[in-house]
Amino acid sequence: MAGHSKWANIKRQKAVVDSKKAQIFARLSREMIVAARQGLPDPNANFQLRSAIEKAKAAGIPNENIERAIAKGSGQWGQDGDRWESIRYEGYGPGGVAVLIEAFTDNRNRTAAEVRLAFTKQNGNLGETGCVGWMFDRKGVVTLMHSDTEDRLLDALLTADAETYEIAEDDENGETLVEVFCNGDRLEQTVQSFKTQGYTVRDSELRWIPNNLVEVTDEEQARKLLKLIDALEDLDDIQSVTANFEMQVDLMTAAIA
Repeated sequence: MAGHSKWANIKRQKAVVDSKKAQIFARLSREMIVAARQGLPDPNANFQLRSAIEKAKAAGIPNENIERAIAKGSGQWGQDGDRWESIRYEGYGPGGVAVLIEAFTDNRNRTAAEVRLAFTKQNGNLGETGCVGWMFDRKGVVTLMHSDTEDRLLDALLTADAETYEIAEDDENGETLVEVFCNGDRLEQTVQSFKTQGYTVRDSELRWIPNNLVEVTDEEQARKLLKLIDALEDLDDIQSVTANFEMQVDLMTAAIA
């Protein structure tokens, strides 16, 4: 598993504070606005919007907030939705680790300045679009509840035309989850296949997956790299951060101590 995935798992073990919850609400609201603007405002006919709504409900966002976000994106709530756009940033973290960032922003200049400052503070460099994008593949990722035998799971993967999978324990509630990877263009079909086969789909999303990994072994480099990822993820406009590093769990734990 890539280092950034392990880092995300470790952070999920921390308590969720109110300030973080507000930030999550804002990000999911922007995701719904952009999904509604780019496609139909009907979730039954817009898989991206339907997925965003499911995440919003799982996070506890009230129905009226969800309806308001959809209305903004579809132009039924003034012109607020028109200001938001999806943008990607790319750069290098400490030690040459490739970092790919996705954002929803209503002010490109502000977001670019904040991202550049985060890189600079941790000895990284914000690059031009495309400088590291070729190191990542866009994949669909379906997270399943794993309550089956591995033989049955493998049969389900073949039926769904999935590419590969990883089994991980969700430390928040002790449940075992499976992350299934598929072609990004087939995410909706893959989700439907697992649901038809009786599996519980916890989450589904498009994700950038690194096709090569940089091993981090130095504690100081690890500390700066994880601080960079944290700083980027804390920015209001950032939706996701992906990096192509791997490191041992004990080093990761020491770096965040």
